[in-house]
Amino acid sequence: MTDRVSAAAALPIEAIMAEETGGRKPAARWLRVLLFCLALAWSLFQLWAVESGALDPQKLGAVHLAFGLALAFLAFPRKGGRTDAISPTDWLLAALGAVGAGYIVWDYVALTALQGGMPIRRDVWIGSMLLIVLATAAVRVVGWALPVIAALMVLYGLVGPAGLIHLQPPEVLYLHNGYDWPQIIQQLYITSEGVWGTPIQVSATFVFLFVLFGALLERAGAGQYFVTLAYSALGGFRGGPAKAAVVGSMLDGVISGSSTANVVTVGTFTIPLMKRIGYPAVKAGAIECASSVNGQLMPPVMGAAAFIMANFINVPYSAIVVHALLPALLTYLGLLFVVHIEAVKLGLKGTPRAELPPFWATFRSGLHFLAIVGYLLYELLVARLTPERSALHAIYVLAVLLIGQACWRALRAQRRLPALLTGFRIGLTDVISALEQGGRNMVMIAVATAAAGVIVGMVTMTNLGYGLTEIIGTLSGHNIWLVLIFSALASLVLGMGLPTTANYIVMASLVAPVIVKLAAEQHLAVPLISVHLFVFFFGILADDTPPVGLASFAAAAIARADPVKIGVQAFIYDLRTAILPFFFFFNPKLLLIGMTGVVDLVWTVGTAAIGMYAFVAATQGHIRVRLGWVERALLLSAALLLIHPDTTGSLLGLGLCGSLYVLNYLRARPLAMP
Repeated sequence: MTDRVSAAAALPIEAIMAEETGGRKPAARWLRVLLFCLALAWSLFQLWAVESGALDPQKLGAVHLAFGLALAFLAFPRKGGRTDAISPTDWLLAALGAVGAGYIVWDYVALTALQGGMPIRRDVWIGSMLLIVLATAAVRVVGWALPVIAALMVLYGLVGPAGLIHLQPPEVLYLHNGYDWPQIIQQLYITSEGVWGTPIQVSATFVFLFVLFGALLERAGAGQYFVTLAYSALGGFRGGPAKAAVVGSMLDGVISGSSTANVVTVGTFTIPLMKRIGYPAVKAGAIECASSVNGQLMPPVMGAAAFIMANFINVPYSAIVVHALLPALLTYLGLLFVVHIEAVKLGLKGTPRAELPPFWATFRSGLHFLAIVGYLLYELLVARLTPERSALHAIYVLAVLLIGQACWRALRAQRRLPALLTGFRIGLTDVISALEQGGRNMVMIAVATAAAGVIVGMVTMTNLGYGLTEIIGTLSGHNIWLVLIFSALASLVLGMGLPTTANYIVMASLVAPVIVKLAAEQHLAVPLISVHLFVFFFGILADDTPPVGLASFAAAAIARADPVKIGVQAFIYDLRTAILPFFFFFNPKLLLIGMTGVVDLVWTVGTAAIGMYAFVAATQGHIRVRLGWVERALLLSAALLLIHPDTTGSLLGLGLCGSLYVLNYLRARPLAMP
């Protein structure tokens, strides 16, 4: 185990990023060009499809998945497979995947006419082939957990007196009579309730465009700008580089849907700086890992799951952005508390101001990046355009910006008009490279959403949600706290094998309806968005849940430390993310629901922030000096009192926090340095 961990920590960043974007680099030049052109063609097709609106959602999803499956087998080698060549098996699987998905487009009229009846034999064979190829692709790019869960769901659908497998399921799960294989294929392959359901349709519209927007913005240099800006503003404070890592990762999370990419973009700069001022390698890597994973909570991208959430609960995407903003900011505020307390415990100082980049000059150098993000948010929240149209406009503006930026730099360097042509060529190359990278970034999401669609389709077909409600209700004694804890634990377990988006889809299909029903039984007026954000927040922890979180391996490669230790430490830091969903589940005002005015907003945010500080101090065991176990227990109690929107409980929690802070300050005062 130790040797394997050490080898993983020694992996280059490129190898870790290849886990998400495909690590195959064929020796033959024509194959490299083919892969490049395939990813580029996918991005161009998606832009055309959204711009024209010419394709039915099911057709669009089919073409989307055809590209995704082709790249999954051609760009992603199997474990232990060759990375410098494409095997005949991979060519065959890529072709079968493209044919299976393309058949929907080719025979669309006949297939849609069959939705009320049974598919013909050819449909069953081709649909079966696609499901097998999809499962194989999911194993390759996502891992075993998702296809195994999907296979178990299909197996459950086949079991019953009238099903293919003539067995009687347990009484609590006897919710259907069973289905034969053609009925399963009809549900999963022909209708829009399985593979071609909401997850893949959202992936083919909103998600792709926002991922493309992030790739273009990253190519323009926005990621590095955000890091430098955060460092120039916060680097001089106690533990400054760690605070810069938190804020830089938060800003990068606005444009990035990937925890691993966030670690690579920000951590390459911040982790060495944290180690330099005294943070141990494991803690430096864990801070960056926790910061980057939480980047998926930041609107407007939110790790792609927000778009699916909007469709699941049938609310405008702009509403999701508004509701999710305050919890995202609070979780980063909590992480700032964490890194500050760590700096106090270690006796660290900040970076000397003379070594920091000048703030205002740094700020001015990237105003165009802030303007682009502001333009996107304006179109989403003020102009209230659809998410895909807003992203499309932002992509066009950003492409012009990339070319203009390259022309300006070339003209400044050479001060001759012919330099404009050079700059134009460089800028156009940057745009094309970003489009290709955007296509590669989408492979995992496309395959994961299609495979998750199988689970959603089977839950709908078998009415499994009702059975789960009965099971969880019985196990919890219909206690809402136990229901939430069971749901959180289930999400964390799934997080060990599923990417964030797939984790959310599974939890939203299986567990969210259970929470809604049991909360209604307790006469709790819980908004639907609170429930879905609850399971989404716990799903976010997937990327640093030890021992498989890719983000922790990326941080380990930079910090030169044990990835498992980094994952465990990052998970400990992320406990404050775990407490926040309980805050907004019982207090929807944290989602900006039911606010009565500015005073109400200040009170709600203030008590939540103090509660977050109390929770962090209790879990870290420190304020100014070390806390005893009694003090930690009291602080934890104060944090829990501040969860529920009860004035008496909040006042008691505030009193406890204030008293314990003053006592800790007085204990530290005689030891304070002059």
